[in-house]
Amino acid sequence: MIGPEIHKLVRDVVDFPKKGIVFKDITTLLMNKDISDKIIDEFVARVSHLKIDAIAGIESRGFLYGFMLANRMNIPFIPIRKSGKLPCETKKYKYDLEYGSSEIEIHINDIRTDWNVLVHDDLLATGGTACASAELIKSCNANVIGFSFVISLNYLDPLPKLQLYSRNIISLLEY
Repeated sequence: MIGPEIHKLVRDVVDFPKKGIVFKDITTLLMNKDISDKIIDEFVARVSHLKIDAIAGIESRGFLYGFMLANRMNIPFIPIRKSGKLPCETKKYKYDLEYGSSEIEIHINDIRTDWNVLVHDDLLATGGTACASAELIKSCNANVIGFSFVISLNYLDPLPKLQLYSRNIISLLEY
């Protein structure tokens, strides 16, 4: 289990991006090649039993390990971005946040019908963006085979929301 190694390196940033929040900074992991290699090895070990056709990484920190994982598994990496960031024709999904709403998008031709897609992000908090990403993937007539996260804030109770899409939920470090 790599969780304790990750825990030692993750930096807590108090009152970022606003007062009362303790931000889990993973840049300390990215600066360490050995731990990054171990993170990818652990993800590969935990998803090897799944038939994954592509990995969709959520902007922006989901791109970091998500791309490395897709590359290691020799499958496509698909970016899910905030609205207005992708240059070609896109499919969009609007969703509610605690205060307001947001919209994410994907290139319309990136995901094939019936593909099994693993959704990846660095951190799972409330699950809102991960669920919106799952809805976007489903709207492309593809399947959400699972979710992977470096860190999960389980005290925010996000798992019941994600389990509506898949029971394959992987977190390397849980709080």
